[in-house]
Amino acid sequence: MFKRGLKGIYHHVSVKHLGRYVDKYAFRLNEGACDNHTMNRIAAMLLGAQRKRLTFEDLTAD
Repeated sequence: MFKRGLKGIYHHVSVKHLGRYVDKYAFRLNEGACDNHTMNRIAAMLLGAQRKRLTFEDLTAD
């Protein structure tokens, strides 16, 4: 599923951000195939993103 998503959606992924793509697909796979209520899934996503700030400089730095 990860490989299909990379080729079908993003077309190119840099090695620098590969971990972020893997984390995204792991979260979607783990949280999507269960009977959790939507608000519980949103809360889990927000708790996982807490205190993880991505600035433009970090995103574009080599």
